[in-house]
Formats: sequence, C-alpha cells, structure tokens
Amino acid sequence: MLLNGKDLLAVANEHDFAVPAFNISDWAMFTGIIDVSEEKDSPLIVAIHPDELSHITVDLLPAIIQRSHRSHVPVAIHLDHGASYEQVLTAIQSGFTSVMIDKSMLPFDKNAEITKKVTETAHAVGLSVEGELGTIGKTDGYAEAGTDDIVYTQPEEAARFVAATGVDSLAIAIGTRHGIYPSHLKPELKLDLLKEIKAAASLPLVLHGGSNNPDDEIGRAVKLGVNKINISSDIKVAYHLRMREVLADLVEREPNSIQPASIAAMKVTAAQKIDLFDAAGKASLY
Repeated sequence: MLLNGKDLLAVANEHDFAVPAFNISDWAMFTGIIDVSEEKDSPLIVAIHPDELSHITVDLLPAIIQRSHRSHVPVAIHLDHGASYEQVLTAIQSGFTSVMIDKSMLPFDKNAEITKKVTETAHAVGLSVEGELGTIGKTDGYAEAGTDDIVYTQPEEAARFVAATGVDSLAIAIGTRHGIYPSHLKPELKLDLLKEIKAAASLPLVLHGGSNNPDDEIGRAVKLGVNKINISSDIKVAYHLRMREVLADLVEREPNSIQPASIAAMKVTAAQKIDLFDAAGKASLY
C-alpha cells in the first residue's frame, strides 16, 4: 500500500476529504502514527522535513518503507519542505514516494523555474511533487520555514504556477502559521480565498501550519478543497509532554517503560485530526 502522493491525493480530491501528513522524528513516533492510521482505517502521509531527516538519517528509510508496504492502509512517504534540488535528489535516492520543493520565499518566476526542474526529475521516476505559492506565517524559532507576516496566495497566480510547473499538489497560504500560536495571535483562515484558489487551480490543495487552528475552520477548509493537511507541532507537543511526565520518575530508564505512554498520548491527538479531516474509513476507497 505504498503509493506516491499524486495517487493518494487524487482519491481525497474526488471524495472531499484531507489526508493527514504527520511529521515524524523518530521510530516510535512513526510506529504510533501508522498504528493509529490503521486503527482508523485512514490513508496516511508520513512527512519528514530535512531537519527531521538529519536526525533519523536516511538509514531509517528502508525500515519505514518496509513497514509501509505491510500496512493495510495506503501510505506515502513525503519529503516535507525540501529546500533545494539536491535535497530532493537525496529523497528520491532514499526511497521517498513524494517530495515537496519549497521555494516560496523566492520571486514567482524563480520559484516556478526551480519547482519545474524538480517536477521533471521526480515525474521521470514516478514520484509526485508538491510546490508552494505564497508564504506561511511562523510563530517561533522552532517553526518550519515561514515568515513573520503571511503572504496570501492569489488565485490567478496559483493557476499560472500550476500550469508552469506541472506540480501534483499545491501548498497555499490562506492564514495558517507553522508552530504553536502564542496568545497574542488569533488563527483565522480566509475561506473565501480558498474557494477562489480551488476554482482557479482544481488540483489537490495543501494546508501547512494546521496545528492550533480552530477545528470548525479546518473542517470547512477540507470541504472547500484542501486535500492534505500537515500536522507536526500538535503531535510532537502531545508526545513530548507525556514523555516529560514519565521522565519525572528518575528511576525510569527503559524505552519500553518510557515511550508507550508518549505514543498513546500522540495517538489521541492524531486520531482527532484524522476524524476532523474526514479521513477515517477512507482507506477502503483505494
């Protein structure tokens, strides 16, 4: 059931749900995420960004691939926020089935030029490509790529970008931020803008920075054309908060005593996202 992102998201686009892309940064997180996806009968995108990849190393990819092949739910292994053509090549060589090239900080033409080059290379070996247009906000120094201010995606530019690059999915900026929102920032999505972008570019749309946004807004965004939502901060916070509680007992030292409670806490958060994205039970569509 290991698929590329294009095949995975085409079904979501047709049936109006979003596939969760959960960022993992160790083996325990990965096994917990794939287990909860199987329990919920939900398709899954395993997202790994370059910083996470530097932590787990490409040597862990064969095990992730092998476990994904054994899964009864469809899985894509996705390079999240690839920052360069070279990083994408490493992902292709390592067994990823989907890649993102994020040159959203560059001017439109340069972003399109590099994204097209990545798309041509990835498509040649059967991989799918996600591009990004507009810039997601960021909340703190731990957040993934973003800016202090959001640069919203414009519908006419989205259509032009998709035509110029041939991407299979497009990450858009409609009001999300990477990371956990501080108290002075109020999450708010521009859902009318989302409608216009979907009308202009009918391919699967991607929402980054989905942690902390109100559930009702996220749920409406799914029904308006978002087919992939990245969740990183929310599951990492759940995982590590529970781990800190367990480690307060200084006697604990064995992984099988420490990590199961953390995995269970993370799975609760992940299951809620799967339900919110209307992805539960959708594995049967593949």
